[in-house]
Amino acid sequence: MFGFEFANPKYFLLLVLLVPMILWYVFKEKQSHADLQFSSLRAFRGIRHAGRVWLRHLLFACKVLAIVFLVTALARPQSSNSWQTYSSEGIDIVLGLDISTSMLARDFTPDRLEAAKEVATKFILERPQDRIGLVVFAGESFTQCPLTTDQAVLVNLLREVQSGMIEDGTAIGLGLANAVNRLKDSPAKSKVVILLTDGVNNRGSIAPVTAAELAKTYGIRVYTIGVGTYGEAPYPVQTPFGIQLQNVPVEIDEAVLKQIASVTGGQYFRATDNDKLQQIYNEIDQLEKSKVEVKHFSKREEQYFWFGLVGMLLLVTEALLRYTLLRKIP
Repeated sequence: MFGFEFANPKYFLLLVLLVPMILWYVFKEKQSHADLQFSSLRAFRGIRHAGRVWLRHLLFACKVLAIVFLVTALARPQSSNSWQTYSSEGIDIVLGLDISTSMLARDFTPDRLEAAKEVATKFILERPQDRIGLVVFAGESFTQCPLTTDQAVLVNLLREVQSGMIEDGTAIGLGLANAVNRLKDSPAKSKVVILLTDGVNNRGSIAPVTAAELAKTYGIRVYTIGVGTYGEAPYPVQTPFGIQLQNVPVEIDEAVLKQIASVTGGQYFRATDNDKLQQIYNEIDQLEKSKVEVKHFSKREEQYFWFGLVGMLLLVTEALLRYTLLRKIP
């Protein structure tokens, strides 16, 4: 009632007394009219009732409303403000994304790189409580986005990633070392790298296993994802007749990726198509869930004063009208 909570709702039972009160008023109203007999009512045709004839019911309406508001005040209406606070254990995650030209292979739709970006975007948007950063690598590596909770900024920077931004090649160790560098000073209780690549380490001054040992030292888990179908994959090649697809061998150093995951306490996954890649990110999402504690708070404020005030004003209004504008002459 009224959009409030009531401390003493039992007082609303008093409103039942209004039923006999209204019935008595209706009965008395019918008995209060004098009867006169006329041979014809022709002389009274066209005569309108004065407004005060109907306004006399206003006195009773004020009294009824006053009782309603006073009883509501007795029931102690309270407004309630409630809110929630979240306390999260916090997970810091760095996505390590291979952007070498081999990621343009089209065994994924539309290609490996775009598929990886699409799935990573969904992963980011479903983790609003965590800080996530982005490191890209090919023949070298750089940080595309430092750790942040600003999902919009991170997603926009991820969309801007293109193959060819940096020197070509596959420096897995360098990419992982860069990701570790972003996490090593993190105060988070859980630190994770998701490293996605489709090739064999052939560039960089840091060996992948060395970077894995470094990650282990700082308590960082690494989930590695090998991207590519088995056998051969169609790859766009520029020819005198335009871009044509040619099948090229798929070479993923699964042994090294498994070793990186094993050393750091993570897991290795193999993605052979878009659906499998989505499943892998879903699985990692479940493995690395933030521990969030939600606390509920509420604050109540008494509102009976305003209902009591309106009730008293209605009683005063009824009294003033009774002895002034709507005064009855005996």
